[in-house]
This record gives sequence, structure tokens and C-alpha cells, in this order.
Amino acid sequence: MGAPGAARSATHASRCVLAALAAIVVLAVPAGAATGASSTPTGSIGLRLLDAAVGGDPRARLYIVDHLAPGTIIHRRVEVANTSDATAHVVLYPAAATIDEGSFVGAEGRTRNELSIWTAVSPRSADLPAGGRATATVTIKVPADAPPGEQYGVVWAEIRSDPKGSEGVAQVNRVGIRIYLSVGPGGAPATNFVIEALTAARSTDGRPTVLATVHNTGGRALDMNGALRLHDGPSGLTAGPFPAALGTTLAVGDEGSVTILLDKELPAGPWDAQITLKSGLLKRTARARITFPEVGLAAPVIAEPEGRGWPYFIVVTGLLLFLALAAYVANRAQRRRKLKDGEIPQDQPLPATGAETAKANDRAA
Repeated sequence: MGAPGAARSATHASRCVLAALAAIVVLAVPAGAATGASSTPTGSIGLRLLDAAVGGDPRARLYIVDHLAPGTIIHRRVEVANTSDATAHVVLYPAAATIDEGSFVGAEGRTRNELSIWTAVSPRSADLPAGGRATATVTIKVPADAPPGEQYGVVWAEIRSDPKGSEGVAQVNRVGIRIYLSVGPGGAPATNFVIEALTAARSTDGRPTVLATVHNTGGRALDMNGALRLHDGPSGLTAGPFPAALGTTLAVGDEGSVTILLDKELPAGPWDAQITLKSGLLKRTARARITFPEVGLAAPVIAEPEGRGWPYFIVVTGLLLFLALAAYVANRAQRRRKLKDGEIPQDQPLPATGAETAKANDRAA
């Protein structure tokens, strides 16, 4: 990578790392849940997707992930469960969602966007006994004039407690299923991302930490997961794999940091760090030589992608062979044309004249 590209990547990495440094503490998010739920009253509810879109994206088993042409209608079944020991009145409804600084955020209340307007849930509510379950259908009707692009939403299942105290404050508990909907003709946009840099850091409790700067260069949002391995450390040590913290979501064109927390006993290094990140079926691997600082974070190190050397070599070699073959064929065609026209090819010596032959014989004598 040239100096300008390296400087650009280092700048991007620094910006993403500074944004992520305050969030080194890992937050666990339940699978299939959208963020934004408030405090939990006695008992709880659960919500899961029963139908998955046809295709290979593993995220479609947890979320509503699809690519639809304008004018299309789809239906997805969800199951809501009451795991408390009392009857619960559950309300189901769609709402807007955004991707903000690496997090998928379901809007508060019934905030709307285009996708939530296109979405309906039936039935809209259910009274579930203790341990009871119910099935609802989520219907998404994409208008014929819908603009192309990817939109985000959430289907909420909500219960509210009775107002308490003189101020009449009620507690709200919500769980949700994310919606990633791409709209446009033809097939779904390609998914792609680049691991730009790795930054070694030290958390406030002294744990070595790696922040991977990722740039979403494709046409769909990414939900990142993966693992880090360390090789060629002090005295030839190896360590890992260490799982990446879940919950990092990148919108189209976004950059962000994926956090990996390591064992506190690991020596500072240097280490050959190899990280593999995935979103759906797409996987990327990159390496960088890193050393963990005593406190804070070190400078970002540009990551070198793996798995691209051979394809690049094959393409370049094939192009060179094609050019050589084309030149050979052109040369042969030129020779045939000259022979046909009675011309002598330029790469053969011209026959000597009589005078030149006599001079040559004199010199030889």
C-alpha cells in the first residue's frame, strides 16, 4: 500500500479507535433483540423469528433480512412467549431503527420511518397466560414507487406495568426483532468489507485489547463476528482464538471498530496478530504486527489482507501470457503476409550483391 493510502487508512483507524476506546467494556445483547428496551418489570417476554428468507445469509435465522423489488409483499411469522408467572398483555408493533456508531438502535416508542409504515403485525396484541406463547404475522408491503436502498426497522413486543407512585410512572419492557430490508430491482447488492487496521490497547482493568477498524464497502449492513489469534510472540508463544465482542453493526459506507478482549496474563509482545471477521457468509482475514502498551492505546497498524496474493498473481500472470501470445500471433501474421507478397522478412539477412561477394573473397584471400 502506498504512502497516501496508508495515511488515509491510519487516519480512519485513529478516528474509529478514539470513538471505540470509551466502549471497551463489552455489552451482551440477546440474539435477535434490538437495543432500546427500558427497565424490566417482574417477569419477562421473549420474541423469536419462525420463518427465514430463502438464501444463505445466516442472519436471516434471527432477523428479517431480505432484498425486495418495489411492489413486493412478504410475510414472516414470529413467536412471542411469556416466561413470567403471571398473565401478560403483550402489544406488537413496528417502529423505526437506525445504525449509529456501530450499534443497531430501535427507536423509542412508535417512532416511524418508511419501513415501519410499510410494516404491519397481526394480531396487534395478545393476552398470554404464565408460560404461554402466541404466533403473529409480520407483513411488509413495499410500494411500487419505493426508492432503492437499504432501510432498517424493528418489530417490538412490549408489556407495561401498572403505574406506581404518586407520579404514575409505569415500567416498560420491550424485546424486538431487527429488520434489514434492501429495496431495488434484480438481485441483492453485494456485501463487502475491508479490515483496515489493528490497534493494540489496554483496558482500564489492565486487559490487552485489540480494536479492528472495519470499513463497510458493500451494499448491505454488516453484523460483525469473528476471532483473533496471536502467533510468533515472545519465545515463540501462540495464543487464542479470542472471540470478537458481538454487537458491532455497520451501515453501508460506515467505518467502525470491532473489539477483542484478551487474557490479562498475556505478555506485551510483539505479536503477529491474525484476525478473521465475518458477516453472514462473507469472511475476511488480515494480519498486523502489534505490541500492547502499558496503558491506553498504541498507534494503529495497517492490516495486510490475506487470501488475495494468489488471485492477484494469477490475474497478472494470465495478462502477461495473453499479451505475449497476442504479439507472437501478430508477428506470425505479418511474416505470412510478406511472404505472400514476395517480400523478404525483415528478420532475415538480405542476399549479398556480386561486388560485396568479390570484396569478401579478396579479404579472405
